Amino acid sequence: MARILVVDDSRTEIHVLKGMLEKAGYEVETASSGEEGIAAARRARPDVILMDVVMPGVNGFQATRQLARDPSTAKIPVIMVTTKDQDADKVWAQRQGARDYLVKPVREKELLEAVRAQLS
Repeated sequence: MARILVVDDSRTEIHVLKGMLEKAGYEVETASSGEEGIAAARRARPDVILMDVVMPGVNGFQATRQLARDPSTAKIPVIMVTTKDQDADKVWAQRQGARDYLVKPVREKELLEAVRAQLS
Protein backbone atom coordinates (compact mmCIF):
# COMPACT_ATOMS: atom_id res chain seq x y z
CA MET A 1 0.00 0.00 0.00
CA ALA A 2 1.44 3.37 -1.01
CA ARG A 3 1.97 6.03 1.63
CA ILE A 4 1.02 9.63 0.87
CA LEU A 5 2.14 12.67 2.88
CA VAL A 6 -0.32 15.58 2.82
CA VAL A 7 1.24 18.94 3.80
CA ASP A 8 -1.30 21.74 4.30
CA ASP A 9 -1.95 24.33 7.02
CA SER A 10 -5.74 23.95 6.61
CA ARG A 11 -7.23 21.21 8.80
CA THR A 12 -10.27 21.17 6.52
CA GLU A 13 -8.13 20.63 3.41
CA ILE A 14 -6.13 17.88 5.16
CA HIS A 15 -9.41 16.19 6.17
CA VAL A 16 -10.81 16.32 2.61
CA LEU A 17 -7.61 15.09 0.89
CA LYS A 18 -6.98 12.41 3.51
CA GLY A 19 -10.56 11.13 3.11
CA MET A 20 -10.23 10.84 -0.68
CA LEU A 21 -6.89 9.06 -0.43
CA GLU A 22 -7.87 6.64 2.35
CA LYS A 23 -11.07 5.72 0.49
CA ALA A 24 -8.82 4.78 -2.46
CA GLY A 25 -6.73 2.54 -0.20
CA TYR A 26 -3.71 4.74 0.49
CA GLU A 27 -2.01 5.13 3.85
CA VAL A 28 -1.94 8.86 4.69
CA GLU A 29 0.37 10.91 6.91
CA THR A 30 -0.19 14.60 7.46
CA ALA A 31 1.83 17.68 8.33
CA SER A 32 0.48 21.18 8.93
CA SER A 33 3.48 23.29 7.90
CA GLY A 34 6.38 23.28 5.47
CA GLU A 35 8.83 22.57 8.29
CA GLU A 36 6.73 19.65 9.55
CA GLY A 37 6.36 18.38 5.99
CA ILE A 38 10.13 18.31 5.43
CA ALA A 39 10.69 16.48 8.74
CA ALA A 40 7.88 13.99 8.01
CA ALA A 41 9.23 13.31 4.50
CA ARG A 42 12.70 12.58 5.89
CA ARG A 43 11.30 10.35 8.65
CA ALA A 44 8.47 8.50 6.88
CA ARG A 45 9.81 8.34 3.28
CA PRO A 46 6.33 8.57 1.68
CA ASP A 47 5.76 7.42 -1.90
CA VAL A 48 4.18 10.77 -2.89
CA ILE A 49 3.87 14.19 -1.22
CA LEU A 50 0.89 16.52 -1.72
CA MET A 51 2.16 20.03 -0.91
CA ASP A 52 0.15 23.22 -0.34
CA VAL A 53 1.91 26.44 -1.38
CA VAL A 54 0.56 29.16 0.91
CA MET A 55 1.62 28.30 4.47
CA PRO A 56 3.19 30.38 7.25
CA GLY A 57 6.93 29.99 7.78
CA VAL A 58 8.41 27.71 5.11
CA ASN A 59 5.99 27.83 2.17
CA GLY A 60 5.33 24.94 -0.20
CA PHE A 61 7.73 26.19 -2.87
CA GLN A 62 10.55 26.46 -0.30
CA ALA A 63 9.75 23.06 1.23
CA THR A 64 9.65 21.42 -2.22
CA ARG A 65 13.01 22.97 -3.12
CA GLN A 66 14.56 21.67 0.14
CA LEU A 67 13.18 18.17 -0.46
CA ALA A 68 14.39 18.16 -4.09
CA ARG A 69 17.91 19.17 -3.02
CA ASP A 70 18.17 16.60 -0.21
CA PRO A 71 19.52 13.26 -1.53
CA SER A 72 17.39 11.36 1.03
CA THR A 73 14.12 12.85 -0.30
CA ALA A 74 14.96 13.97 -3.85
CA LYS A 75 13.29 10.97 -5.48
CA ILE A 76 9.93 11.43 -3.70
CA PRO A 77 7.51 13.02 -6.19
CA VAL A 78 5.84 16.23 -4.99
CA ILE A 79 2.43 17.30 -6.30
CA MET A 80 1.56 20.91 -5.50
CA VAL A 81 -2.08 21.25 -4.39
CA THR A 82 -2.92 24.94 -4.12
CA THR A 83 -5.36 27.75 -4.81
CA LYS A 84 -2.65 29.55 -6.81
CA ASP A 85 -3.57 28.97 -10.46
CA GLN A 86 -1.33 31.37 -12.39
CA ASP A 87 0.94 29.90 -15.08
CA ALA A 88 3.90 31.59 -13.38
CA ASP A 89 3.15 29.64 -10.18
CA LYS A 90 3.07 26.36 -12.11
CA VAL A 91 6.41 27.12 -13.79
CA TRP A 92 7.95 28.16 -10.47
CA ALA A 93 6.68 24.94 -8.83
CA GLN A 94 8.37 22.86 -11.54
CA ARG A 95 11.60 24.79 -11.07
CA GLN A 96 11.50 23.95 -7.36
CA GLY A 97 11.14 20.26 -8.17
CA ALA A 98 7.37 19.62 -8.21
CA ARG A 99 6.27 16.86 -10.61
CA ASP A 100 2.62 17.92 -10.92
CA TYR A 101 0.34 20.81 -10.00
CA LEU A 102 -3.32 20.66 -8.99
CA VAL A 103 -5.54 23.66 -8.28
CA LYS A 104 -7.97 23.62 -5.32
CA PRO A 105 -10.71 22.63 -4.99
CA VAL A 106 -9.36 19.34 -6.31
CA ARG A 107 -11.78 16.78 -7.70
CA GLU A 108 -11.29 13.26 -6.37
CA LYS A 109 -10.78 11.73 -9.83
CA GLU A 110 -8.14 14.34 -10.71
CA LEU A 111 -6.31 13.82 -7.40
CA LEU A 112 -6.24 10.03 -7.69
CA GLU A 113 -5.09 10.15 -11.32
CA ALA A 114 -2.23 12.49 -10.39
CA VAL A 115 -1.16 10.27 -7.49
CA ARG A 116 -1.34 7.10 -9.60
CA ALA A 117 0.73 8.75 -12.36
CA GLN A 118 3.51 9.50 -9.85
CA LEU A 119 3.43 5.99 -8.39
CA SER A 120 3.78 4.27 -11.76
